[in-house]
Amino acid sequence: MDRERCGWVTEDQIYIDYHDNEWGRPVHDDRELFELLSLEGAQAGLSWLTILKRRENYRHVFDNFDPEKVAHFDSDKIHKLIQDKRIIRNRRKIESVIINAMAVLRIQREFGSFDAYIWRFVGGEPIVNDWADHSEVPASTAESEQMSKDLKKHGFKFVGPTICYAFMQAAGMVNDHTQNCFLYGRK
Repeated sequence: MDRERCGWVTEDQIYIDYHDNEWGRPVHDDRELFELLSLEGAQAGLSWLTILKRRENYRHVFDNFDPEKVAHFDSDKIHKLIQDKRIIRNRRKIESVIINAMAVLRIQREFGSFDAYIWRFVGGEPIVNDWADHSEVPASTAESEQMSKDLKKHGFKFVGPTICYAFMQAAGMVNDHTQNCFLYGRK
């Protein structure tokens, strides 16, 4: 039986699997949160499908998004990454992952965990929205704007309000499954 899904999901199996098994499900692991934020930054100006198809490559070249390891990447490593055809070879996006790894480590020291810090923007609980159609889903919200501003204050890069909202959706901080989706209302 074919299930009805959110309007952004194509027939591509990688999109279907991502939607059905990950998108909108709460993530509380610091490494996974750092990965999602990094991938959302890499996606800026591109399709999410482009990034999903390269996700395993990103995990490989960024040491499974271990912030301790990534924070120590040097200029030689950056040069190698810029040459790596398996990922998006944009210097600013690559450097942002390293800069953000350092910021995650500072946040962990200050707040105990990246999870404790980032979930404050939704009061510790997912925001469950009630959209009839995908066209109603906003690109950003007051919460994503506040998150963006605060992340930038803490030294993060590639964390505009739209990237932050996509991150919030991916990390399950916001549940934007539409009313027609078989996952609508699921917590």
